[in-house]
Amino acid sequence: MAVPPDPARLPTGAVRVTDVDALRVLAHPLRSSLLGALRVDGPSTASRLAERFGESSGSTSYHLRQLARHGFVAELPDEGNARDRWWQALHRRTSWDTADLAGDPAGRELVEEVLHRQLSQQRRRLDAHASQFESLDTEWRDATSLSDWSLRLSPAAARQLADELNDVVRRWQETREEPDQPAVTLLLDLLPPVREHPL
Repeated sequence: MAVPPDPARLPTGAVRVTDVDALRVLAHPLRSSLLGALRVDGPSTASRLAERFGESSGSTSYHLRQLARHGFVAELPDEGNARDRWWQALHRRTSWDTADLAGDPAGRELVEEVLHRQLSQQRRRLDAHASQFESLDTEWRDATSLSDWSLRLSPAAARQLADELNDVVRRWQETREEPDQPAVTLLLDLLPPVREHPL
């Protein structure tokens, strides 16, 4: 299991995306992966990230600068040198309200693109969990929870439930985390009714 990063070097708080240009930056697959790595694993250099993602350091440097331009990451001025700069994520999580972006046709398309990327990433995480489950320690196997619920709710009640669940997770993140432990993944999805329920 990976060694947890220094908690003092991990980002905190959240950033809310309200414009199409910022969402466009996040819609790029490599930028999204770079930001995720900096959030979970702490600061890194473009060369280390390039090696991790099978890219050139020129490519990762360029995309880190694009993320920095929109306030998602920043250079660590006291570390590295002109050739090997260190970068850090500025926030722990990103949120947006589709209504903020829906007035722009490009915004609607980007929301859909990011949604599909998030769902694809969740599928990969679940696949990785399934393939590694038997090799987990008994404690981690017992701690794992895969749950699905079905509730009959109005859109307003569904929104309230999602807000309450997110508040619980946020409270745990802010007050109950154990910095010396590895990061666990919690997927929290509230999906509207579908025309035909997949069984």
